[in-house]
Amino acid sequence: MIKVLLLFILLFAGIVLGPLIAGHQGYVLIQTDNYNIETSVTGLVIILILTFIVLFIIEWAIRRLFRTGARTRRWFHGRKNHRARKHTSAALMKLAEGDYRQVEKLLARNADHADQPVVNYLLAAEVAQQRGDDLRTNQYLARAAEVADNDQLPVDITRVRIQLARHEDHAARHGVDRLLETAPRHPEVLRLAEQAFIRTHAWQSLLDILPAMRKVQVYDEATINRLQYQAFNGLMDQIMENQGSEGLNRWWRDQSRKVRNDASLQVALAEHLIECNDHDTAQRLIVKALKHRTDDELLLLLPRLKNGDPEQVEKALRLQIRQQGDTPLLSSTLGQLLMKRGEWQAAADAFRAALKQRPDAHDYAWLADVLDRLHKPEESAQMRREGLMLTLAASPSKTPGASLAPQTPANDTRAEPVKTPPADPRP
Repeated sequence: MIKVLLLFILLFAGIVLGPLIAGHQGYVLIQTDNYNIETSVTGLVIILILTFIVLFIIEWAIRRLFRTGARTRRWFHGRKNHRARKHTSAALMKLAEGDYRQVEKLLARNADHADQPVVNYLLAAEVAQQRGDDLRTNQYLARAAEVADNDQLPVDITRVRIQLARHEDHAARHGVDRLLETAPRHPEVLRLAEQAFIRTHAWQSLLDILPAMRKVQVYDEATINRLQYQAFNGLMDQIMENQGSEGLNRWWRDQSRKVRNDASLQVALAEHLIECNDHDTAQRLIVKALKHRTDDELLLLLPRLKNGDPEQVEKALRLQIRQQGDTPLLSSTLGQLLMKRGEWQAAADAFRAALKQRPDAHDYAWLADVLDRLHKPEESAQMRREGLMLTLAASPSKTPGASLAPQTPANDTRAEPVKTPPADPRP
């Protein structure tokens, strides 16, 4: 700019001094209706140069004025940004202290000027939800959706998380379905979907997302297997309730070989069939499974079977004993089956074989009942005493005066001792 100014000064000096030196300044006439302007060429040039200088000064002043305004605006904006960062840092400290009311206030204050306004509003929404303020929660979520513009995924995830916390399960299920369309392998989306599907009993939907959960390693393999069992068990409950044992059998036949060979699912199906009073199908399933492997859960179901073919069950048990050896559970299960058939001496031998390997209060009680049938009251009383001592040793905090009869644990799936066995055909 200085070079241009020097050039104009030199030009001005040349125009002014040149004619003066030469003695010829020229003549210029500007005539209008009312005015006549007469000047020399040198004067006209000077007027034009002065006009240019004045315009230049005016332009510089205007530019300076607007630049000052922009600086002022930047100063105010920077001040708000600084305050927003300061409030966000203070909010995180209050969050660590557990002061949720202050956390909400600090996060919402100047949130529009924070480095990540969406994060501030979403955190404020979750804090408001923890305080039970649904109105403010919805306001923060709405504001976060406006600020987020096209990136709505964090807002939708937070909304579903809050809905689950409020136990708005069906609303959360609807939100999860939309999230799975946009982010089917997002870990948090899958975790939220798991919760929503379990609460709404959408077991098939839970099974559908398990491969994605396994691929992105949301949980370890044991947890995935537990969820799979829970989903299949829930499906069986629904089918049993709506279609009975016939529906269960049709559904089971439609499953893959991997599912049908799963030991835990075989146990679950057998339990549902027994609950449906379809003991024949349950027996076929259990006996077929025992031919391929020994499973304690399946063995515990055998005493619960009614009707069916007891000889086939006994044959399967004795085959297991020959293959696996005389284990306590096999002997105890065999004894319970023999009790149902009224074969008291064989049942007593089976229970004694089980008790030789390990003491068990249930086996003592069953053996005592069998000995009563064999007219051996003294030995029966001795078995009951030993079972009682074993029960007291297992629960030393038992209060005096409580029932001293052996109790069956709540999670014990074995059959209760037979109190009304068939009449003894022998004299």
